Amino acid sequence: MKNTRPPVPIHAESITGVILAGGRGSRMGGADKGLQNFNGVPLALHTLMRLSPQVGEVMINANRNLAAYEAFGVPVWTDSTSLGEFAGPLAGFLTGLERCETPYLLTVPCDTPLFPEDLVERLAQAFVRDGADFAVAAAPEEDGQLRPQPVFCLMGTHMLESLLRFTHAGGRKIGDWTARHKTALVPFDRPGDSTNSFFNANTVAELHQLESRLP
Repeated sequence: MKNTRPPVPIHAESITGVILAGGRGSRMGGADKGLQNFNGVPLALHTLMRLSPQVGEVMINANRNLAAYEAFGVPVWTDSTSLGEFAGPLAGFLTGLERCETPYLLTVPCDTPLFPEDLVERLAQAFVRDGADFAVAAAPEEDGQLRPQPVFCLMGTHMLESLLRFTHAGGRKIGDWTARHKTALVPFDRPGDSTNSFFNANTVAELHQLESRLP
């Protein structure tokens, strides 16, 4: 007889969020992006405050200025040395999966401070509904087309083995890894969804531009 029991929802307490702040900040003149001020608050701290109500635990992935990040009051972990220095966002994924003590991991970048306050809820719903390995946010471009935002990614911690295989074979792109598994794309284009939600600030000018868009 076919099992007709509804899928079990994912509760916030079973998710650890990792804030990705381990990049070089090349397009920001080499500055540590997570420590740049947004509306008077360091980007990574702003991200932490926005993410904390949505998940059970939070950690930060950073590779320099560790004392400054530790002052935010959550665990701070550097990239896994197996991939070399500044190996890109998948290094942060790997660090998060290695350190995560909950069944699920959510990744968010430190440079997109206005991500939705219901991000985790909507990703988790799609993850369960589709029986997926990943749930990835997708946001509309100026032409109206939805574009995946792969750094906003929910996954089970059992994906560690798959990621180790992928990165040890030289893989470095998030999309190339998630494409090997069942991925639920979650559109954030409902009426009321902000067009600024997934605007990421790669330069100081873009950071100021985003500040100017605030009400």
